[in-house]
Amino acid sequence: MEFEDPTPIQVQAIPPALEGRDVLGVAQTGTGKTAAFVLPSLQRLHADGARRRGPRMLVLAPTRELALQITDDTRQFAQYTDLRTAVIYGGAPLGRQTDQLRQGVDLVIATPGRLMDHMERRNVRLDDVQILVLDEADRMLDMGFLPDIESIVRRTPAERQTMLFSATMPSAIQALSYRFMKKPVRVEIDNARPPEAIRQQIYPVPKHLKQSLLIALLRQKDVESALVFTRTKRHADVVARKLRQAGVSVTEMHGGFSQKDRGQALDRFRSGKARVLVATNIAARGLDIDGISHVVNFDVPDEAEDYVHRIGRTARVQAHGVAWTLVSPDDEPQIMAIEYLLGEKIERVFLTGFEYAVPSPDWAKPSVKAILRSPSGPQGALSRWKSLTR
Repeated sequence: MEFEDPTPIQVQAIPPALEGRDVLGVAQTGTGKTAAFVLPSLQRLHADGARRRGPRMLVLAPTRELALQITDDTRQFAQYTDLRTAVIYGGAPLGRQTDQLRQGVDLVIATPGRLMDHMERRNVRLDDVQILVLDEADRMLDMGFLPDIESIVRRTPAERQTMLFSATMPSAIQALSYRFMKKPVRVEIDNARPPEAIRQQIYPVPKHLKQSLLIALLRQKDVESALVFTRTKRHADVVARKLRQAGVSVTEMHGGFSQKDRGQALDRFRSGKARVLVATNIAARGLDIDGISHVVNFDVPDEAEDYVHRIGRTARVQAHGVAWTLVSPDDEPQIMAIEYLLGEKIERVFLTGFEYAVPSPDWAKPSVKAILRSPSGPQGALSRWKSLTR
């Protein structure tokens, strides 16, 4: 697979995982954490060798996309072993999954809701689970999966190895670790700072010119593939439609899509049939796509931490990438919060040859709310606006 050097999370997590110790990992998707828990687990399962009635390893993930990505990686890692893997998620036929489970598998990678369905139908037992992994645990809690997780964990043996990975470590995750883990080894990668391989740039622009600037940026030759983030589903639809009208090959994905439609959108983007994917925050975490050259924040995220998660979709596993954020005067408070979290200013740039002086319609003028909440006061907000629209 052309892996040469372990990533920091792998360096820290693999040794205690090989020893069978519980591991509490704080790391984003894209840092190599899948290999950090899968490789040592496969080593232990392969060495044990004995087939059981039920799965010996269970990985819980919040979304179908993440479950499939973990499965793809696991099958590549395990291709020269006789270990069998099944992936269980909602939106897929129950019958095929039932057949796989009843035939016997060593590893199950599942979303909590669909796994509960199979448990209630008695299609799978967890009595033989030796290794339990909770991936993207903070997101599973955000999505309301805690009751399902508790029920699933209760069905596994008390004597097991547990590994929990989370992008953040709020009190709820710490409480979860106290309940489910025994003296875990904590490994942590600095999540407040994106990889240095990401070049971050802010493009100040009046709100009414954001769409035009986005099109101009995406037409640059070095943009091989781009993930564009919007704040809402409606905005994602509008941006995707405008890009399509401009001749940009684009697909979109948000919470309003069915599992099938989301899968098709990702397949188009991964295969290169669509050079641009427009998405809401549903794609910000747990989405693992290699080769994204640019991430564009069309809408600045409301939470500073979401900015880090979003731009982390590029520069995957020691590659290089670019993150652009389109900023209008209304966005200044969020930008201040992001820069405070990062501990540094983000480079401000203007696109050469772009016409910034197009008159603004009434709807695009800065709101009274934005002027009053501006860190530099009304005069500062208005002066910035005038400098952008001059």
